[in-house]
Amino acid sequence: MAAENTDRARGLRDVQDLLSRKATSVGALVDQALVQSKEQAHLNAFLETFDTSAREQAERVDQRLKAGEAGPLAGLVLSIKDNICYKDHRVSASSRMLEGFTSLYSATVVERLLAADAVVLGRTNCDEFAMGSSNETSFHGPVRNPLDEKRVPGGSSGGAAASVAAQVVHAALGSDTGGSIRQPASFTGTVGFKPTYGRVSRYGLIAFASSFDQIGPFAHDVHDAARVYEAMAGHDPLDNTSSHRPVEPAALDTHPGKLRIAYYRECLERPGTDPEVVAHLQATIDRLKAEGHTVEPAELPMLEHLVPTYYILATAEASSNLARYDGIHFGHRSKEARSLEEIYRMSRSEGFGPEVQRRILLGTFVLSAGYYDAYYAKGQKVRRLIREATLRTFQDFDLILMPTSPMTAFELGALSEDPIAMYLQDIFTVQANLVGNPAISLPTGTHSNGLPFGVQLMAAPFREDLLLQASAQLFGA
Repeated sequence: MAAENTDRARGLRDVQDLLSRKATSVGALVDQALVQSKEQAHLNAFLETFDTSAREQAERVDQRLKAGEAGPLAGLVLSIKDNICYKDHRVSASSRMLEGFTSLYSATVVERLLAADAVVLGRTNCDEFAMGSSNETSFHGPVRNPLDEKRVPGGSSGGAAASVAAQVVHAALGSDTGGSIRQPASFTGTVGFKPTYGRVSRYGLIAFASSFDQIGPFAHDVHDAARVYEAMAGHDPLDNTSSHRPVEPAALDTHPGKLRIAYYRECLERPGTDPEVVAHLQATIDRLKAEGHTVEPAELPMLEHLVPTYYILATAEASSNLARYDGIHFGHRSKEARSLEEIYRMSRSEGFGPEVQRRILLGTFVLSAGYYDAYYAKGQKVRRLIREATLRTFQDFDLILMPTSPMTAFELGALSEDPIAMYLQDIFTVQANLVGNPAISLPTGTHSNGLPFGVQLMAAPFREDLLLQASAQLFGA
């Protein structure tokens, strides 16, 4: 069946309306997406499209639609970040270390989305082992922002964000360790949602920093992000960090009433934040007040300590997680190595790129004898203080409003020689990962340079229902 013009059918509701009217089929939608992925190949967003399995899944979904048995995501075409496993498909974390590796099992999130009748189109490029804020550290080269191809799409889930922004797929899965879903969403004008830590299973996610990582969706609107989230959330016996708490559905069509919303003066006053981003946040605060919501300043716990604390702890976990990739247990083995020591040294030197090596070295340093107490142990104490202060804020407020990123998408190569400037891209996003609470980036602003940027909302742990409801009703996203 030929597809009706679906340029405007970016979201699941439009797609399912077309399917219900038999104006298209899932097979036609997948074929269209595959064509678009080839036309957009210069963006380098996809490392691979799963043409055969995507068409086979589409055929199954079409049959289930005819039988009246289709799942809630029937018609949804999505991509998955190249650190999420899909059985019998390649996954590499965009690193030479895992080049050519085929997964023996599927991540729980992939299994649940397939069971809901979504179709996985392919795997998307990302910063190597999810380490980066621009998608320039990938072994396969940088991803380009579909809105301005001279600029980055953000990172580390830049390929996932670009696949949605380029309208190849309806939604995408990324992973968020310190802002790696929300910052690319801000740069590409999409919705990016990080659930509470433990709300979505991490089984089948190639680990960067295990106490920070969380899988979440990109989408064109909050409705689709919520539908994808609800399909994959919930306890997983294969992940001992996943929560047993029931998943509360978000009533997106219901107004949440008058809310108590906090904001941080430090975000408005911080040097280095683009003045237009600041002005937009202030205008948003004024609008919400005019609508009758209580919007008041709250104390931001240690703004200047957020990024250092995050990088000390995250790199420590990375050095431990990536120790298995040594040319013997897992990963690339150097063909030039002639001794056991050379296998370790040369395989890791060849397999890992400069940014991954930098973070492994930093993490190993802060865990080493003589420095553990001074850095890692102190970092854990500061993390606890940040968490406690943030949770105290949620005793008095329903939501916290912040910028997502201090600037719009920057040009390729602009920050690649300055790791500190690159790390500071995460200054407004790492708080949610340190605390473990849910956060979302909503595309609400357009800069004078023509590029989008987002505002960020955070809610108390496991209040995804309120966060998504407020996002839909307050921002129409």
